[in-house]
Amino acid sequence: MRLNEISPAPGSKKARKRVGRGTGSGHGKTSGRGNKGAGARSGASPQAAYEGGQMPLQRRLPRLKGEARGRHTVARPTVYAAVNLSELEGVPGDTIGPDELRAAGLVRKKAELVKILGDGEVGRAVTVRAHAFSRSAKEKIEAGGGSVELLER
Repeated sequence: MRLNEISPAPGSKKARKRVGRGTGSGHGKTSGRGNKGAGARSGASPQAAYEGGQMPLQRRLPRLKGEARGRHTVARPTVYAAVNLSELEGVPGDTIGPDELRAAGLVRKKAELVKILGDGEVGRAVTVRAHAFSRSAKEKIEAGGGSVELLER
């Protein structure tokens, strides 16, 4: 076997389509683009949002409330750091607030809002201070002899 005898496997290499090289090539005249329409024009390929003249979906839907971002507006949901009741067992003290939760490593950011969720049980009477509580968390804390303080956002 010599270098000049080496060739790729049959069918592995395919010649590229050479359009616009006369009618005899099979890809002449309109070069495979058909006759008229957006697909036949240069640079005017149909956009993803274009629906053939029908009002596009993103213009049919109503805009969301919130801070304006360019042409459209975006809804901004309130994001909470979720802490379960089962995680409160490892936090020392009778009063547990966002600062104590940060010190215990349960909440990361300083400005983050805290929501207490009802998964687990509280084994002692504690005063829990947070920005939001689930209904079950509130009931379990109060059933265990503790109290709930709602903080302002």
